[in-house]
Amino acid sequence: MIGRIDGVRRNERMKILIAVTNTPTYGEKDAATGLWLGEAAEFVDEVSKRGFEMDYVSSKGGFAPLDPRSMKKAYADHATIAWYRMPDFEERALACTLRPEEVDADRYDALYYTGGHGVMWDFPSSEGLARIGLAIYGQGGYLASVCHGIAGLLYLQKDGEYLVAGKNITGFTTMEEYLSGHSGDIPFWNERVAKAHGAVFRKKRPFASFAIQDGRIVTGQNPESPRAVARLLLENIG
Repeated sequence: MIGRIDGVRRNERMKILIAVTNTPTYGEKDAATGLWLGEAAEFVDEVSKRGFEMDYVSSKGGFAPLDPRSMKKAYADHATIAWYRMPDFEERALACTLRPEEVDADRYDALYYTGGHGVMWDFPSSEGLARIGLAIYGQGGYLASVCHGIAGLLYLQKDGEYLVAGKNITGFTTMEEYLSGHSGDIPFWNERVAKAHGAVFRKKRPFASFAIQDGRIVTGQNPESPRAVARLLLENIG
């Protein structure tokens, strides 16, 4: 990337690309899911304080549905609702996300994969999101994820090898899937796929905030972890 020194662009406005889901239900079942709001809003709240601009992309572009549970008072803090109320966030992050072909990877210091169960259907199969992720990483940028957003990392391959192979990473755990009440609805298990693809999967107790870095990959375990991911990422690019 032109102007990048030690993995960070200089003399340009700092930007982070945020990936969100287009998937509104658990596969073909009549059960709503989508983006977990706090996993976008809490991350954005942290990085915006450091002067970063954000763009939002999804596998198809356009509308990003919200998991209705993420709007409950128990999960959505004041900052999350404050961002939800902002017209710019509502339009760019939820209503009119970019299509992958509209994204110039050279403009971003990092790609952050948000969670919510919906991403398990569209992140792994999106060639466009994979292209962007590999491009940002290949030019010295960072890849970050939280919770189910790890699905965006697990299937990335470089030179025939999984990018997560040998890396210390974390994401929504098998136990957390059981506790979420939707273990029978998911297409795969993040923790199991991570291990099958050669990653070293780290975790804390269920629903405790936890983020970990290995090189230029930063991951968070669950919905309690987006701020921890943001702060760890900012130590490197902020």
